[in-house]
This record gives sequence, structure tokens and C-alpha cells, in this order.
Amino acid sequence: MSLLELIAAADERGLAASAVACLDRCLPQPADGADPDPLRPLWAGCADGSVWPDRLAEVREVLDAAADTEGATPQIRKLLGEAPVDRVAPELREWADACSLLALEVHLGQEATPPAGAEAMRCCREGDPEGAGPLLAGELRRQVRILERLAETTEASGAGAGLRQVLDVSTEGQRVLRAAVSRRARGRL
Repeated sequence: MSLLELIAAADERGLAASAVACLDRCLPQPADGADPDPLRPLWAGCADGSVWPDRLAEVREVLDAAADTEGATPQIRKLLGEAPVDRVAPELREWADACSLLALEVHLGQEATPPAGAEAMRCCREGDPEGAGPLLAGELRRQVRILERLAETTEASGAGAGLRQVLDVSTEGQRVLRAAVSRRARGRL
């Protein structure tokens, strides 16, 4: 299935977790003394929809207090401000789609030789990653893997394990993106 089809088919837990994972991967390296995982509380809201509103408010407060204007942080802050307080479709689906787009845009922006931006992302999201650079293609694979894994673990018994695996995939993606940003910054010096 294409990324767009997976987003269209995802349940509320899958939409919330995939969106949070996308935003988590886009966070820049934290400044010294800053919270290394400011979105961590939202993961609990992905597991238990009843705590989502409180966790969302907590994360919004933390990111609003951070003066970080670097990288994707302002866009993440904006998307968190637009996140639905109630985890219900279609608002949640639209928000998850916007988070997916941001993650792809951030990865596309770090490519050494970016392909045609909007066209490359459209093709990737529709299931044709041909011509996408390694960062964009890798992010597409992560998003697909996450949504597939969440769809496989919809029962309560596997829900926690599924979220843990999603967090692991997201953390790996975050490391890849931060390494690319670091390499690019060193190249500009």
C-alpha cells in the first residue's frame, strides 16, 4: 500500500502515533540543558486516548516555552497547535497527513542534491519513490513501516509493543536526520 493509502486506512491510535513519530524525527538536536525528548508525553497519549488532551497540552507548553527557532521547531510548534484535542477522524487524519508532509519536506531539504520537491514528495506518497534521494526514500520507508506496524498491533495485547517498536524506528530516523544536518552544517563551515 502507498503512504496515502496507509494514512487513509489507519485507526485513531495509528494516526496519532504516526504523526507524533513524524514530528519527533524532525526535532533538531536539543540545546545543552534542554529536554532531549519534549514529545515523550504524547507517546502516552497515543497508547491511551483518554490522556491525549492533557499530554498534548503539556507538550505544547514545553515547546512554547522553548525559544528554539531553528530548523523545523517552529513548524512542529505550529502543527502541535493545530493538533486535534479529541483524537477523532477526520481532523486527526488531516493532522497526521500534515505531520507526514512536514517530515518528508524536512528530509527532502537535507538531501545533497534534492529532486524536484513537490513532485518527488507526491510520487513518494503515492507509492513511487523512484528518483527520491536517500533521505527522502528512507523517511518514506519509515513512515510506511510505522503505519504497517501499528495496523498489525491494533489489539490491546500488542498495542504497547507496537508503540515501542514505532518509537525505536522513529529514534533511528531521528539519528539519521540529525547526522545529515550535522554533515551539511560542517560542509558550510
